[in-house]
Amino acid sequence: MNASVLKFGGSSFLDPQDYGRVAGHIAGRLAAGEKKIVAVVSAMSGTTGNLKAVMLDVNKQASPSNIDAALATGEMLSVCLLEAAVSRLGIPVTSLNGYSLGICTNSDFGRASLENVDSKPIIAALQAHDVVVAAGGQAIDRSGRLTMLGRNSSDLTAIVIASMLEENACEIYSDVPGVYTADPYIVPPAQLIPEIGYGAIAQMSRHGAKVLHHRAVNYAERHAVTIVCKSLTGDGAVTGTIVTGHGNARSVTVARDAAVIACGSFAERDNLHALLDRHDISTICTEVNDGPSICIVADIDFAMRLVALTGTRLIFIGSRTVVTEIDSSVLRVHLDGDYERAISLARQIHEQMYPGAVDEISGLRKAKQRSDYSSLLVRENNAPRNPK
Repeated sequence: MNASVLKFGGSSFLDPQDYGRVAGHIAGRLAAGEKKIVAVVSAMSGTTGNLKAVMLDVNKQASPSNIDAALATGEMLSVCLLEAAVSRLGIPVTSLNGYSLGICTNSDFGRASLENVDSKPIIAALQAHDVVVAAGGQAIDRSGRLTMLGRNSSDLTAIVIASMLEENACEIYSDVPGVYTADPYIVPPAQLIPEIGYGAIAQMSRHGAKVLHHRAVNYAERHAVTIVCKSLTGDGAVTGTIVTGHGNARSVTVARDAAVIACGSFAERDNLHALLDRHDISTICTEVNDGPSICIVADIDFAMRLVALTGTRLIFIGSRTVVTEIDSSVLRVHLDGDYERAISLARQIHEQMYPGAVDEISGLRKAKQRSDYSSLLVRENNAPRNPK
């Protein structure tokens, strides 16, 4: 089926009016001659964190399946808002969420893995409508329970849908137009990378780069889907990076709040590293306080559940910021307990990689923004309760 697949991250929706802006972009694409569009959306910026905080405020031992069901409502609301905005323009539109997308996973709640897909529901939706709005990052398991694919996994949903529809490209929209040699919000001289290979960006993602989800990149490579990174500006869409089968660039990544765990022996550490690696969780074998330890870069909650199932008793040492130098196949990893010092190190490393580089995104926001409206969806922990 001839359909364009576009993914809009949470940074695209800082304000309810942004749904109208995205709807206008979709309308423009249709007016220019495109036949069908699938828009995959994330929750409004800040919503997922709010929802999880409230869930744990109600019950710190809430089950993973209960938390997944709650977190999914963030994307579901975003889907409804974009569907309403597109419908307002008189465009035939419908929406699909995890229950109806045709994507089935295992039951690893919090970070489920794909098992099979069924393209019939989305094809039927596209046959009846010009636009289908799909909830990112969610699916169902074999029992029909809703599962989440992990944080920032709407990319994966979009790539899966593109593959289901046999489309050879997928557009990913975020608050920056592409992949940079470092996070441009914390390393201002970061340079835009026009083209990069699947393996290179997946490696960057595994070590902290957030512009693309590494599982989405791996899926795109296996199914030959080209990723086109874009940003939606007041002047229209700006294309920054194309992810294909080749291309490399030196880079430095920063991963904040990585968890460092002390292990009883080097053999125990190696076994845990192998276990987490089988589940595609980024870890670093290290030594802290002269003892074997392992640093879990992301998906920490899910990783700790896996470790608990082994019966291994670990000691949490603390959080670290991981700074990684990536130069072809060479990785140099630095762990620092002080975030500001880690940022300073990342800037020094980037300056050594790209001496004299200038700020390329001076017109963009210099700090990531969180939607002021996400707090309308759930009560924040420090908000006063209404008196009875």
